[in-house]
Amino acid sequence: MAQMTHRQLSEFLAPPRHAILATNRTDGPPQLTPVWYIYEDEQIYVSAGAGAVKVQNLRRDPRITICVDGGHPDARYVILQGSVTILEPGDPFQETMRWRIIRHYYESEEEARRYYESMRHSPSVLLVLAPDKIISQDFNS
Repeated sequence: MAQMTHRQLSEFLAPPRHAILATNRTDGPPQLTPVWYIYEDEQIYVSAGAGAVKVQNLRRDPRITICVDGGHPDARYVILQGSVTILEPGDPFQETMRWRIIRHYYESEEEARRYYESMRHSPSVLLVLAPDKIISQDFNS
């Protein structure tokens, strides 16, 4: 099993995979949530409802862990850790990334647009993680 190179890591995180986002709850166990994301320029971007539990947790404690798994039979994974920056509703970059994340997970522009329009009036934040630590494994090699 080998750690991924920077190029392999970027290539692995490029397709629309699901990620599991972990935040720290006040009462003990972590809060885990499946999320969509975009990884570029060594940062990971996640759009989330402004009132979501994960966002409430991050406002109190910005430390986060995100795990992206290749899924069977792809025996690779990446774990990203650090503290997030939260871009609030109304920030132009937040809205641009919200659309880009949605579009990334839909096959067609039309399907993405329908979903985006159904969500457009729900306040959303953008979680931006420039990871302090990255753990990756490629069990395929």
